[in-house]
Amino acid sequence: MDETRTYNLPDQEEEGIDIIGLLRQLWEGKKTIIICTAVFIVLGLVAALTMKRTYSVTSTMVPQMNSRSNSSLSSLASLAGIDLGMNNTGSDLSPLIYPQIVGSVPFRLELMNTPLHYEKADTAVSMFTYAKDYMKPTVGSYILKYTIGLPGTLIGLLRKEKPDPVFVDAAGVGDSSPKPLMVSKDEEKMLKFIGQSVSLAVDKKEGYLTLTVNGSEPMQTAELALKAQQLLQSEVTRFRTEKAQEQLAYVQARYNEIKAETESIQSQLATVRDRSQEMTTTRSRMEQERLQTRYSVSSAIYSEMAKQLEQAKMQVKRDTPTLTVIQPVTVPRQPSNSRAKTLIVWTFLGFILGCGLVLAKGYWPKVKEMFSSKE
Repeated sequence: MDETRTYNLPDQEEEGIDIIGLLRQLWEGKKTIIICTAVFIVLGLVAALTMKRTYSVTSTMVPQMNSRSNSSLSSLASLAGIDLGMNNTGSDLSPLIYPQIVGSVPFRLELMNTPLHYEKADTAVSMFTYAKDYMKPTVGSYILKYTIGLPGTLIGLLRKEKPDPVFVDAAGVGDSSPKPLMVSKDEEKMLKFIGQSVSLAVDKKEGYLTLTVNGSEPMQTAELALKAQQLLQSEVTRFRTEKAQEQLAYVQARYNEIKAETESIQSQLATVRDRSQEMTTTRSRMEQERLQTRYSVSSAIYSEMAKQLEQAKMQVKRDTPTLTVIQPVTVPRQPSNSRAKTLIVWTFLGFILGCGLVLAKGYWPKVKEMFSSKE
């Protein structure tokens, strides 16, 4: 037993990490570390100088529910992940769905076609037009395209470009028929870019929304964020008031019919009364009484429809939500990405890689000897 313990003591000592030995090994390989760090410093300078500057805009909003009390309570509770079982009306829309609205294709298409102000453009142009006519590829994009993306570039050259399909209305079908959304290849790339640039986060605990927009220029980024904020308000309003708007349209149409009919009967009754002043006959009195009855009924219906019309308008206003802006959109003064940070990251990576190469070079003979001894 004693011999076994004495035999295992050197192995236990060898399993420990020799810090002084590692530092000595790094000092002996300092030339490799310096060369590797210097190379990465040069690469970091190239990356920092060719880096495309980006700007970020953040806006904070709080959804205000103006619908019925139980709807407001359930909508606010849904922010905290609590289901009160009150969502019985079709007009209710949880704020948790708002990020899905921001990420939808129609929302991004609207942003893509919104005119924005760029420094290189004399007038406001859309993001799609600017990317196609004004924006030039950077050095970094060329390097990525012909290095990592070279296989995809070659495949794209060999593959034939398919034309975009065109939908033709069938016979007897008007423009109101539903059609699927179709986007071109360039538009699809721009939609993906907008999806990465515009995002909405919901704080379930505090109950507020944070809209974050990234762009290439300060004014363009602020205008895009403001448009996204306004578009979100209109889309949420459209979703929540859709049912009330349909009811309002129906009541408005019925109100216009009853109003026209009442005015027509009133005009006929006035004509009969003027004519009966000249000659009073039983037939004229009967006609006058009949028109008076129709006018009384039509007038009562007209009065009732006027009340329903006002109620429908009030319902639309009650169902219309508002987004109270806590932190408004402001034009950024400084870019969100820093060239200094990029250079520091590249320098740190070069130093770590140099140290790794030196340590691996020192341990490689031991690893090789270990495998050879096992064989």
